[in-house]
Amino acid sequence: MTNPPADREMVLRKRNRRLGAVVGCFVAGMVGVAFASVPLYQMFCRATGYNGTVQAGGAAAPGAGDRIVDIRFNATTHPSLPWRFAPAQGTMPLRVGEEGVAFYHARNLGTGPSTGIATYNVTPEVVGKYFHKTACFCFEAQTLEESQDADMPLSFWVDPAIADDPNTRGIRTITVNYSFFRTLDDAARAGALANAGPHVGAPAGGDAAPRAVR
Repeated sequence: MTNPPADREMVLRKRNRRLGAVVGCFVAGMVGVAFASVPLYQMFCRATGYNGTVQAGGAAAPGAGDRIVDIRFNATTHPSLPWRFAPAQGTMPLRVGEEGVAFYHARNLGTGPSTGIATYNVTPEVVGKYFHKTACFCFEAQTLEESQDADMPLSFWVDPAIADDPNTRGIRTITVNYSFFRTLDDAARAGALANAGPHVGAPAGGDAAPRAVR
């Protein structure tokens, strides 16, 4: 005996409702993962030092230990930002556990004011979880007028535990890498947004959440 058409239609409607509910839950779950992925990824990077992510803030330097590491400083500037940006010192010998202070120097070579924002990491990447940054100019909008110069400070220390980790005990040199980009707002005003580059941009005022650009 076959089911009446009305019964078959009812079964089909129930099946479609179940399928719709499953798809809706899946989409909602993916949206939730997308929103959570950035902060979770940032937490993971800070905890593990992944991709050369350093430790920000936290405890003060515990005091100088016996081991010395050489800190090198590297600087790059995206072509969309008309600045000359470079470290103000060469390689710095630093005892683990001792706070170091370094400077980068920037000069606006453009014909008007421009605003930049810096990203950074350390290499070898494995030392990220032992490199503690206590103050720096990274991820904060910096505006320079035409021909203006600026010295930008960085303070940091290296955890003495770096000597106890089999993956880092043989490392004697750490390189701090800074890259300056034009901020998204400044690039938009200059008509250069399409060439702003892959970075984390922030409005010139610096009072809004950063926006990831790819």
